[in-house]
Amino acid sequence: MRFLTILLSVIMIFSSCSNNKSGDTSVTIAEQYGLAYAPLQILKEKKFIEKQIPGIKVNWVRLENTAAIREAVLGGKVDIGFMGIPPFLIGWDKGMKWKIFTGLSKAQIGLVTWREDINTLADFDSRDRIALPQPGSIQHILLSMAAEKYLGKSDMFDNQLVTMKHPDGMNALLSRRDVAAHFTSPPYIMMELSEPDMKLVLDGREAMGGDFTFIAGMATDKFSSQYPDILSAVSSAIALAGEVIRDNPEEAVAILKKEYSIPEETLLSYLTEGGLVYSDEVEGLHKFIEFMKAEGYIERTPENIDEILIRQDNK
Repeated sequence: MRFLTILLSVIMIFSSCSNNKSGDTSVTIAEQYGLAYAPLQILKEKKFIEKQIPGIKVNWVRLENTAAIREAVLGGKVDIGFMGIPPFLIGWDKGMKWKIFTGLSKAQIGLVTWREDINTLADFDSRDRIALPQPGSIQHILLSMAAEKYLGKSDMFDNQLVTMKHPDGMNALLSRRDVAAHFTSPPYIMMELSEPDMKLVLDGREAMGGDFTFIAGMATDKFSSQYPDILSAVSSAIALAGEVIRDNPEEAVAILKKEYSIPEETLLSYLTEGGLVYSDEVEGLHKFIEFMKAEGYIERTPENIDEILIRQDNK
């Protein structure tokens, strides 16, 4: 009996962080800034996950970049994280045991400048600073793709990058002092381009040469195997939130206006006309893998895509 008591205590100590102190199931989800995450903000408000799994405790954290999310997942503080495909691949390449389980959004992202003398990538010189979320971000990899395509050198701008979260990057760009350009995403790219003399130097789709998933959802292998019902509920909740945005954008705006200091009419136009597509599909994965391996951003590639992608309902 004493042995069984000790054994049960050990099991309880090492049980997943998805069991809270009351014994109810819990999940911690990490998001970032921007309208690409709008389905998460809507499903949070409407409690779509809680309605599917009664009694679940959903904890939300907003982190400023993908490195912070990777560290939180690796440290067991976050169960599910949302980010771009390239930083996920960098984590996987370094040994993180996690997989993509859903897409979230496609979006127009691009490199914006205020400088009259900069119209193409060739116009930047070594003194010009480029703001983006961090090295290894999807913005960085797309910039590298374009640099390789147009200038023949993928790491051309690696020593010119300035790490800034999107709001800070926008402020730095609009000050017309600290940075020459900002590689950003909605709503910041729309807000920047609405300002006088701002222009788009490079579009993300142009750099990629086609469509790609901007933000996807990732979870550890351990969490995925222990809680497939939670992953399924999150995926379903994302789909429901996407339906709200498509079928009732006014309701979506009413929820999202709490997150952004943007007039409702403008926010509605961003959601309906801004090139945002909310989808659980995962696009561009193979192309990111091939480029990042060829250019040395990752050292290995999966032998089978199922090593890094959970196919739910055969999607």
